[in-house]
Amino acid sequence: MERNILIVDDSESMRQLISYTLMGAGFKVLEAVDGKDALRKLNGTKVDMIISDLNMPKIDGLCLLKALRNHSAFRFIPIVMLTTEAQLEKVVEAKKAGVSGWIVKPFKPDKLVKVVKKFLK
Repeated sequence: MERNILIVDDSESMRQLISYTLMGAGFKVLEAVDGKDALRKLNGTKVDMIISDLNMPKIDGLCLLKALRNHSAFRFIPIVMLTTEAQLEKVVEAKKAGVSGWIVKPFKPDKLVKVVKKFLK
């Protein structure tokens, strides 16, 4: 069964790298440039997991996370932050909001695939 993953990142090169990594592991990928674009694309689209940057224009990753956790269709979907942020207070705030995991950039492609597979058993 093909699994759909939404990647949310304002960096085109980062979206390409993540997409390439995940498609190479057999996943289908949908991309969004920020939280606002993600919410628009999620309207009526089924995804199995979301990987989001934290710092983005319009709607950042934390606001996106909170919006999705307040929506019944996305309450239990794994949402992983893939970000340059490593500050403990950011991680704690995201955990309180319902983040499933946290990966710090730069990331190792095999680690990303391992995390995704863990959540999509």
